[in-house]
Amino acid sequence: MAGPLLQYETEMFLSLFSTDGLLVSAEGLGIDRVLLQFMKVYSEEGSLVLLLNTTTPEQEYFTEQLRAEGVSHLPQTVNSDVQSSERYHVYTQGGVLYVTSRILVVDFLTDKIPAHLISGILVYRAHKIIDSCQEAFILRLYRQKNKTGFIKAFTDKVTAFSTGFCQVERVMRNLFVKKLFLWPRFQASVSTVLDRHKPDVVELHVPLTSAMRAIQSSILDIMNACLKELKRYNPTLEAEDLSLENTLGNAFEKTIRHYLDPFWHQLGTKTKSLVQDLKILRSLLLYLTQYDCVTFLNLLESLRSSQKNFGSNSGWLFLDSSTSMFVNARSRVYRMYEGKKKLKVGEVDQNPCASGIECVLEKNPKWEALTEVLQEIEQENSRSEHEPGHVLICASDDRTCAQLKEYIQRGADSLLNRLYSRTFGKDEPAAAHDKSKQGNSWPKKGIGKSLNGKKSKAKNTKSSTKKQKLSLTLTQMAGQEKEVETAQMGSSGDEEEHEVEEEEKGREEEILSSDSYYSIVKEPLTVIHPLKGCSDPYSLTRVLQEVEPMFVVLYDAELSFVRQLEVYKGSRPGKPLRVYFLIYGGSTEEQRYLTALCKEKQAFEHLIREKASMVVPEEREGREDTNLDLVRNSDPAYAATNTRKAGGQEVVEEPSRVIVDMREFRSELPSLLHRRGLDIEPVTLEVGDYILTSNICVERKSVSDLIGSLQSGRLYTQCLSMSRFYRQPVLLIEFDPAKPFSLVARSDMRQEMSANDITSKLTLLTLHFPRLRLLWCPSPHATAELFQELKHGRPEPEAAAAQAVTAESDMVEESADLYNAGPYDFLIRMPGVNVKNFRGLVKHAANLAELLTLSQEKLSEILGSTSNAKKLYEFLHSTMNGASVQKRKIK
Repeated sequence: MAGPLLQYETEMFLSLFSTDGLLVSAEGLGIDRVLLQFMKVYSEEGSLVLLLNTTTPEQEYFTEQLRAEGVSHLPQTVNSDVQSSERYHVYTQGGVLYVTSRILVVDFLTDKIPAHLISGILVYRAHKIIDSCQEAFILRLYRQKNKTGFIKAFTDKVTAFSTGFCQVERVMRNLFVKKLFLWPRFQASVSTVLDRHKPDVVELHVPLTSAMRAIQSSILDIMNACLKELKRYNPTLEAEDLSLENTLGNAFEKTIRHYLDPFWHQLGTKTKSLVQDLKILRSLLLYLTQYDCVTFLNLLESLRSSQKNFGSNSGWLFLDSSTSMFVNARSRVYRMYEGKKKLKVGEVDQNPCASGIECVLEKNPKWEALTEVLQEIEQENSRSEHEPGHVLICASDDRTCAQLKEYIQRGADSLLNRLYSRTFGKDEPAAAHDKSKQGNSWPKKGIGKSLNGKKSKAKNTKSSTKKQKLSLTLTQMAGQEKEVETAQMGSSGDEEEHEVEEEEKGREEEILSSDSYYSIVKEPLTVIHPLKGCSDPYSLTRVLQEVEPMFVVLYDAELSFVRQLEVYKGSRPGKPLRVYFLIYGGSTEEQRYLTALCKEKQAFEHLIREKASMVVPEEREGREDTNLDLVRNSDPAYAATNTRKAGGQEVVEEPSRVIVDMREFRSELPSLLHRRGLDIEPVTLEVGDYILTSNICVERKSVSDLIGSLQSGRLYTQCLSMSRFYRQPVLLIEFDPAKPFSLVARSDMRQEMSANDITSKLTLLTLHFPRLRLLWCPSPHATAELFQELKHGRPEPEAAAAQAVTAESDMVEESADLYNAGPYDFLIRMPGVNVKNFRGLVKHAANLAELLTLSQEKLSEILGSTSNAKKLYEFLHSTMNGASVQKRKIK
């Protein structure tokens, strides 16, 4: 169980419970615990509350926590598995419901959800509620139909509000809330509670080795040079965002793409190379502090040996700093010496390196620090009179966790020699094999004597299964420890060597789950878990709740988990918790962590100032009809009105209507059409995506969808269906104005066109379907306006008629007058026949039988081509038997 709310969490809950609003908290301060409290309150039959913006793993976690707290009316999920006829019954049962956005939009539009019965809506990840997203559409429909229910929103991504103009005010406008509640870590009530029961923190600033410092300095010099070049080629870029400090942050790539995306296709090769090089250099910095010396050198050498990277880089490989980086990276792994080492009688060469090379294999400094920490924990537990405390080791990703597990079980020498033999020593397998047998000892005496490796992998299945598996693993570990030790003592040396070989072989082949955790059967129980990359966002929280560690070793630091540990300790005031904080002093790793802290603090200060000067209109919540955001603008952009005067009276015409395919509700276009005053009727369409009038059918494609559909041939089938059943088929191609728009990349352009080119296929499509119209729209907003213009003055479509259009439906007159579908499809596929000349054949031959009577000369006259006439004539008059005889003769 998550435990009772802390004092400041209770204040969060009460402030938002009393009024609608947006709650913004710092990462890791327990916003999910506050949301759970709201869910607990509303999990009863007397209320109907919708929870938006949650993922399936989150829903499963919330349900588990509510079940553990004794809630009987648990939340239900409404997705595509629930039939349309059953959904109304689910809604009327009340409680908290997880409903997918697409289904909720459709149910609001078709009145399948009793909007007047909804008590309110809870919105998770509220920073993502932009004007045209599905959740904003749902909230607008909800407020139009329900003026009394509440809207309460939650987010812990404060930095999302630091970019853009009045971003938080725009989000609050889309949420229909007036109140903004800010809960930074430095707020007095938060600091008081967490500082009262803060864990015992031991900070270990691990120094970099001299070679690592030199490499880091070289990488930073190269990055600085790349940034200067980037500014020189693009002087319009913000100098502050391109500082070296910001380059180290996680959001740098997103920032640089934000500036360059609108004209990415117009940039020169030099600028694109510089952006790519900065990405590579950032990876090098990460690998330097995150992984071992062999892995880092392997990445570095692969960059140099790869002709593609070498040919496309901006020139940093030729800088002096690059040379220094390579020299220092190699010095961490090996050094050259002259002559071959002489061995004594009976001595075996344990060095896996080739002749003339001496292995150095510099150990990761954090490994030694981790060893000292584990030794200290073991001594602490031995002196304690109570049960030994459990240990949780947290590293950044799954790869680091795997290396730490192997290091703890086998030692640094075994790990590094295995990595070297696999990466650089492929020509010396025997020597490497001998060394691997010798490397199974712990680097410090005594620490590893009771360690036995046992890995428990949490599969990507339902969270309940994962939790049961974790509980089973943890409860069985203590009992299994002695059995495993006894079995190992009884096993022979040959069996141990065989097991080592099999495990090392399997280790290279297996692909670890992103939710894997590594349990080491040891007294005390020690568990290693990644901080990032888990598909279940609460997998680490589950481990905390199950293991209940007394000692936490932060091999890598992550801001949100540091805060989570503070909340964990505050909710267990009587139980000790010691946190070991390992970080490279004076490194980019430390700078990244400090920058993240600074960015969050600045973001909160920005919101505090913005809140002080924010002007919020009284009608913001939409409980009155005076809120203009709820008014649907039914007038086109250029002026037409929806009313006419007859006999002195104003007669209101029926609102315009658009038939929309159910699958299109994943996009934002239906929301924008509805806001423009167009009524949306969601149905399942076999032909087209949007039916604007009885004659106009629209198939909507993004640029990527267009290219894929042209290459697969699916677009031809779609256009064929639209042309047969609608007089005005339309292919709508939408592209994002903030991103590069090009059907063909500049690098792929050739002087000669090919039939396989996208432009060639699109040209053939227009030739093949003369009535097909192409519409190019720069955004969904432009599409919505264009649809309204196309509908002006034209008859409204009928949903029943549009839904009834199938392959067996009658064709429109334009298609039926020209040809019958079956004979036409057969004719157009014959050799020598194409969309330009088939009409001549139709005029001169009433059917396919009559086509057989035409001579080759007549066909040549009709088709206007001797070669096409010959192909068609031979196709029609060649015999199968003759062809087979010819084949036998050839054989």
